[in-house]
Amino acid sequence: MDVILRSCETLLELVFPHLVTVLVERVVVESGVLRIAASTKDGTAAACPGCGASSMRVHSRYGRKVADAPVGTQPVLIELSVRRLFCDNSGCARVTFAEQVEGLTRRYGRRTPVLQRIIGALGVDLAARAVVRLGLVLGIVVSRMTVLRVLMALPEPAWAVPRVLGVDEFATRKGRRYGTILIDCETHQPLDLLPDREAETLAAWLRERPGVEIVCRDRAAFFAEGARTGAPQAQHCADKWHVWHNLGEAVERLVSHHRLLLRDLVEPGPSPEPEAGPVPTSAGQEPSEPYPAGKFLDRLRDTHAAVRAQVEQGLSLREVARRLGLGRNTVRK
Repeated sequence: MDVILRSCETLLELVFPHLVTVLVERVVVESGVLRIAASTKDGTAAACPGCGASSMRVHSRYGRKVADAPVGTQPVLIELSVRRLFCDNSGCARVTFAEQVEGLTRRYGRRTPVLQRIIGALGVDLAARAVVRLGLVLGIVVSRMTVLRVLMALPEPAWAVPRVLGVDEFATRKGRRYGTILIDCETHQPLDLLPDREAETLAAWLRERPGVEIVCRDRAAFFAEGARTGAPQAQHCADKWHVWHNLGEAVERLVSHHRLLLRDLVEPGPSPEPEAGPVPTSAGQEPSEPYPAGKFLDRLRDTHAAVRAQVEQGLSLREVARRLGLGRNTVRK
């Protein structure tokens, strides 16, 4: 019998280490949920959260239900009976207080710290709805709003001034309100969000945090000016996406310009005269100097014609951009 009891205690310490300090009274499975009935032990002192004074004088008991991490995809619910104690410190504003069990409960908490950390870790890597779907498989019953609340309550991770700083914009309201996101390009960790994309805001952030050696950014003038002002010693470079994007456009223009020569390599024969076509420009101007027709220019002409047709109907630039799926700056150009 002693061997069995010691084995049960060892198993309890391994699976539920946070229940070692309480008295487990019953373990049952009801409606697919593992229910553990437990109570705090009498004769132990608890500290008042107001003044820190210890007390053992019991006022009453009440029950709490705390969700715990699943066991074998089985949801776990701890039904815990805790004490309400008197605070014997006459200078404390509290008359009574509820005891908290280390590693098991916290004020107004309905989940154990273990389950809270699991939800937070999943929420950092996945979207809230994905956490809900994965939780059903793992045995964690949680809503997407709860996942978001857990994420918002997480402390911000500590970070040092990066050697390579990534600067880019993000939209809080597309086409109207933008901010700036700052990232450590070596660790890929987001560092800060600036409320706008003004040069002075970025420069002030860099002046307060000296040590940036390289600024990785796009060609926006406000980012260039802010980086030069706030970190004059830093080198500037383009980010990987813009490098590949610009390279792709350059290659497409080059292939389109020499498409007739490439066709001769596949089908030998007399080289016809290059077929030229005008390049559309901004509204109210005549087409500029001719370039060889090709996929890129054909798409450019089609886009230009579609924009001009919408503008001539009296539509605003924003409405034209929405209908054609273009950026407002592209429509304005």
